[in-house]
Amino acid sequence: MNRLRYCFVLLILGLAIQPARPVHSASSSWQSLAAGIDYREFYLPGPNHVYVARMDRSSPQVTLDSSIAQGRLSGGLETVRLMAERYDQAINYWGEEWGSRNQVIVAINGFFYDPQTGIPASGQIQSGWYAKHFDERQSGSGIAWTLDRQIFIGGCVNHPITRQSILFKRSNQQMPFDGINIPRENNKLIIYTSQYDASTLTEDAGLEVLVEMSRPMLIMPSPAVITGTVRTIRDGQGSTPIPFDHIVLSASGRARINLLGQVAVGDEIGISQEIKHYEPDCRTSSPLSWTKTYAGIGGSYVFLRDGVIQPQAELGAVLRSPRTAIAYDNWYIYFVVVDGRDRLRSLGMSMVELAVFTRNYLGAAWGVALDGGGSSTMVVKGEVMNHPNAELDEDGVGVVSGSGQPLIERAVANGIMMVVVQPKEISGRYKPGQKVAVRRSVQAPVYLGPGSNFAVLTSLLPGSQGVILDHLSGLNGVLAKGAYWWKVAFGEWVGWVSEDVLSP
Repeated sequence: MNRLRYCFVLLILGLAIQPARPVHSASSSWQSLAAGIDYREFYLPGPNHVYVARMDRSSPQVTLDSSIAQGRLSGGLETVRLMAERYDQAINYWGEEWGSRNQVIVAINGFFYDPQTGIPASGQIQSGWYAKHFDERQSGSGIAWTLDRQIFIGGCVNHPITRQSILFKRSNQQMPFDGINIPRENNKLIIYTSQYDASTLTEDAGLEVLVEMSRPMLIMPSPAVITGTVRTIRDGQGSTPIPFDHIVLSASGRARINLLGQVAVGDEIGISQEIKHYEPDCRTSSPLSWTKTYAGIGGSYVFLRDGVIQPQAELGAVLRSPRTAIAYDNWYIYFVVVDGRDRLRSLGMSMVELAVFTRNYLGAAWGVALDGGGSSTMVVKGEVMNHPNAELDEDGVGVVSGSGQPLIERAVANGIMMVVVQPKEISGRYKPGQKVAVRRSVQAPVYLGPGSNFAVLTSLLPGSQGVILDHLSGLNGVLAKGAYWWKVAFGEWVGWVSEDVLSP
């Protein structure tokens, strides 16, 4: 059978799920989860059970953001439910200002990952931070959501080395860097952000420069820069802790010598990044821009392009399996999860069937698949809605659904969320320069950011004396994760402490 005939047969099979009246009346209409976010379930002939959340693209109080397992791209695995819990009530950068909070309404699993290391495949952008590069010169990159509320499916990308640069403002000199959040090799300059891990995880043979940033390290092509101020220079010392609003310039060999000659404490630097964007052929320039992308993860099969179903010939796309996907049109963004591998309840879908469903039932024009199979999971307000098919996986985590049925949730590397943006709240209890102490009845964890979702830097004994510091972006006293947070210096330790454990 030639490829054209093969694809035609697949399309005919997909037409078997043309729109029909949903079987159970409770899911015959959209249910509001929050202003701008709705939910609906579909029971289709086949049979197939499909879980769908939609977000109103025009609603100013909702946004997308990506999630990172255990908060570390260096290699963490975590269930979608626990990732949603991790980022719920955490601060974000929506509106181009730190301090608003996430109310995580819907979360789904993300892209493929290495099960041995926990490192996600392709790239990731989280709350404005370009934290992991998308793969070079591949036909597809991933899904992108920008600060101006645009969404697109990325094609082929390239990161020209001369356009990934550090500007040293004192000398007006530029230096290219070699990567973001990857292990540092000899003679290389790597930038680390707090999404990587609690520290750079480097050996002592190198130079590490801690820089406080004015905003997340967004994709901003030169001559634009994201500015920061050099706070500490550590020569011959590795594993530098990374506060949430800092980066570390980590260099070895010749790169160390070059960097050492350019920086001094108090210097201002600027970071520029650029992604060259092409159509999937990797030759034709794409008009879509990654500049100021707020959230993004990798994607696999693009099954719907501008309303046109895309035939797929690979075995993984032809077989009926559990699926996770993102689809969209001019009005809504859809998260779609399909249960599968259950003959009586839900078979799963091929990519063509998924395309037919998202186009004909939802009215979507574009769609891209994420990781599927046993990873496919949808969480709504903390509850697993679907029936993850991960029973035989060693990395499955047992939970009980709202219906009382046992589920096996797979631990995955990342995800993507629909979020209600809650307004910034600040406590006025303390002022910069004010002396404080840890309450005598408690030990106080010191975090690398304002919230218990960040890594712990150290733990202080009761009665430890400290002083409130000023914060560059005015976050002292910010509400996050159910507490107000203060940047405090306790001798050599500087980090964020909950107001609940402090006394004047």
